[in-house]
Amino acid sequence: MPTVEAILSRKGGRVHNIAEDATVLDAARKMNEARVGALVVTRGEKVVGIFTERDILCRVVAVQRDPAATPIGSVMTSPVMVCSPETTREECRAVMREKRIRHLPVVRDGKLVGLVSIGDMYESSEADQEQTIHFLYEYMYGEWR
Repeated sequence: MPTVEAILSRKGGRVHNIAEDATVLDAARKMNEARVGALVVTRGEKVVGIFTERDILCRVVAVQRDPAATPIGSVMTSPVMVCSPETTREECRAVMREKRIRHLPVVRDGKLVGLVSIGDMYESSEADQEQTIHFLYEYMYGEWR
């Protein structure tokens, strides 16, 4: 069973994070520039929350808060669910499904090492399925197209 570590090695370990005292406006700009839907919120090296597009909609825009004056720490999702590099893909999927979340920060020895999304889970599954099809085709017909 594939682990989070394998998924991160495929996608790369780049993690977009932001300090909890940054503003919502700073976060929105960073998310837009990086083309991501979530930022891991940190205090030093410690993960303290996650800030998503949904947080912007529900906790800022819908209640008419000023994004330039609202600190991330006051509107982030916290506490945040995390996983380790050794967590299996299926365990991540189960947590995401049960908690109705789309992102899980990856933490090793208390340090942020990655972020996996529901999209990463699907891409990993698709790659495994393609490999299985390839092996079955070779088994049945002797060679892949």
